[in-house]
Amino acid sequence: MIYGYARVSTDGQSVDAQVRQLRAARAGQVFRETASGARTDRTQLRRVLGQLAAGDVLMVTRLDRLARSTRDLLNTLATIADRKAGFRSLGDTWADTTTAQGRLMLTVLDGLAEFERELIRARTGEGRRRAAARGVKMGRKPKLTAHQMKEAIRRRDRGEETLREIARSYNVSHSTISRLAA
Repeated sequence: MIYGYARVSTDGQSVDAQVRQLRAARAGQVFRETASGARTDRTQLRRVLGQLAAGDVLMVTRLDRLARSTRDLLNTLATIADRKAGFRSLGDTWADTTTAQGRLMLTVLDGLAEFERELIRARTGEGRRRAAARGVKMGRKPKLTAHQMKEAIRRRDRGEETLREIARSYNVSHSTISRLAA
């Protein structure tokens, strides 16, 4: 079965032209949706993906009707592949997983996206290391000031109050008080 997916972003637009193109390309059932492409949780897209079975094909008029980012596109294509179905974009002939050339192009695209993720990971890690070398403290700010910590440790060590009582006076959890180093 060939399924079509037609999407427009706003109510002022119409999916009619997309539906005509998809029907002309032999789509048996066309799912129509008015939703921003930036939304990853689209009802009709979720429905059509749920109906795909082995050997089925999901067809769109252009890639931007399916996804707004490379990552979103690759995630959606992975879902389609997991169902042993194919994908075809009428306007982007290279994006056709029913052909060997299309699968090759999408594999290359997936490799490029993975490379980009690794570069981002490396750059952010490098930035964190430079910031730490400059003395920047990472993570959340401490809930207690240095003076409050010393005072809480002193109160805890005296043993006259419970951890919960001490914690309540500083508006923190008893775990925060118990973790304070003496």
